[in-house]
Amino acid sequence: MKSFNVPVHYRSPLVSAIKAKRKAEDKMKRDFTPTTLDIGTLQVILARHFGFCYGVENAIEIAFRAVDENPGKRIFLLSEMIHNPGVNADLIALGVRFIMDTKGKMLLDWDELTAEDVVIIPAFGTTLELEATLRSKGIDPTKYETTCPFVEKVWNRAGKIGDDGYTIVVHGKPGHEETRATFSHSKAHTPTVVVKDMEQTVLLGQYVTGAQPAEGFYRDFEGQYSAGFDVTKDLGRIGVVNQTTMLASETQAIADYLKQIITSHYSLPQERWAERFADTRDTLCYATNDNQGAVQGMLEQQADVALVIGGYNSSNTSHLAELCEQRLPTYYISDEHCLVSAQEIRHFDMHAHAEKVSTGYLPSSTPIRVMITSGASCPDALVDRVIQRLAGITGNEANFSDVMAQWQHA
Repeated sequence: MKSFNVPVHYRSPLVSAIKAKRKAEDKMKRDFTPTTLDIGTLQVILARHFGFCYGVENAIEIAFRAVDENPGKRIFLLSEMIHNPGVNADLIALGVRFIMDTKGKMLLDWDELTAEDVVIIPAFGTTLELEATLRSKGIDPTKYETTCPFVEKVWNRAGKIGDDGYTIVVHGKPGHEETRATFSHSKAHTPTVVVKDMEQTVLLGQYVTGAQPAEGFYRDFEGQYSAGFDVTKDLGRIGVVNQTTMLASETQAIADYLKQIITSHYSLPQERWAERFADTRDTLCYATNDNQGAVQGMLEQQADVALVIGGYNSSNTSHLAELCEQRLPTYYISDEHCLVSAQEIRHFDMHAHAEKVSTGYLPSSTPIRVMITSGASCPDALVDRVIQRLAGITGNEANFSDVMAQWQHA
C-alpha cells in the first residue's frame, strides 16, 4: 500500500514498531488478537488495527501540500478535513480557514471567495451542488480534493445500481458530511432515501409493503429523500449502500431485513431476488472493517476498562466505543489530557451527547488492565501519549521507558 508523507509529529516510534512487527507476522491481516504491553503494574491491551487509514493519510498529505504550494494565497477547507481536532487545529494554525462546519452551517459568505483562493475538499467528499458553487466562483474543486477513494467507491456503486433501475437506500447518519455527499451523488442517478438505523429501516419496510399509508413517508423521512420521490413506485426495486464508517453488523442487518421484506412482499423465489433487490455487498471501507474486527478480537481478552480515542464527532470512533461498551466500562476520550488522574477522567457520553467527568474509573487492585483502540482519524502519536499518560498516573513511568526500548529494538 502507498506510503504517505504526513507530519512526523503524528507518528509514534512505539506504535510504528508495534504495527510493523504485527504486519510482518500477519501480512494477510487474519490475526485479530491484540498486542499486550506489560508496563509494570499496568497492562495495556492494544487493538490489532487502529489509527490513521489510507484515506486519512492521503487527505493529510494533500492538505499540507496545498499549504506548501500556495504561499501568500488564502486557503480554505470546505469543512473539517477529518474528524480529529488536533489535525484540524494544526491546519488552522497554518492559516487555513473553514467555509462551513460539520453540519453544513456556513462560517463565511460565498461572496468572500474569489478565483484566486484555494479550497480543499475534505476526506468525506462533498455534494455535487457544492462543487458547482465552487466552479461558479472560478475555483477548481478537484485540484486539492482529498475525498477518500473508498467513499468514491460507494458513489460509483450507487451510480451503477441506480442506472440499473434500483432506488438507493443509504445507511448513514443524515447530517454527516459523507452521507450528505453520498446522497447527492446517488440522487443524480436515481431516487434515494437515507435510513439512520434499524428502527427507521423497519418503518421503511412498512412503506415497501404498503402497511403504512404512503403520505406518511414524507413526514417520517423528511429531509432524507430525494426530490420527486414517489413512495408508491420508488420502493419496488432497491439496493443498499452505506456511509463507510457505520457499524458493519448494523448495515448487514439492514440489508438483510430489506431483502427479506421486499422479496417476501413480491413472493419471489431466491433465484429471482435480484429482480427486486440489488446485490450491493458491503460498502464499508477496509479500515472500518479492520478496526471493528480488531475490537471484537480485543474484547475476547479480560480487562478492567476500555479507552477509545478520537474526535467526538467521529462516526467510526463512536462505533468502536459502542462495541466496547457492550462488554466492559468504556470511556471515549479525545486525548491524553482527558486522563486527569488515576481517579478522574473526562470523557464523551455518546448517549447524552456531552462531555462529562467520572471518578473511580481505574481499579485499585493490580495489575490494571486497560484496552485501547482509536478511530481512523486519530494519529498514532496520540495513542502513544495516552499510553504514556496512563503509565504516569499509575506510577509506571520507568516501566514505560523500558517497554519503549524493548519495542524499538524488537
